[in-house]
Amino acid sequence: MTSNKNKENKKKIFKNYGKSIFDTGSSQVQVALFTFRINHLSNHLKKNKKDFNTERTLIKLVGKRKKLLKYIEKRDKNNYKDIIKHLGLRK
Repeated sequence: MTSNKNKENKKKIFKNYGKSIFDTGSSQVQVALFTFRINHLSNHLKKNKKDFNTERTLIKLVGKRKKLLKYIEKRDKNNYKDIIKHLGLRK
């Protein structure tokens, strides 16, 4: 059941941040997907403090998102600002 919910969430992310539902590879979509997964893992770690494998995965995802955001910032400042604002990453 959760896999169906995850698929629906992914389709919403693709639709909102990509050009279409099938746009899964653009940087904006990847950053949004990483953010969704990071939030999910953060909530999991609040309940399960000793799950070190999940903690390691979370750290890796944060690093990947950071690299992608740097790439987007270099290519298009306006797009970068829009993504940051829409996802609520920085204040």
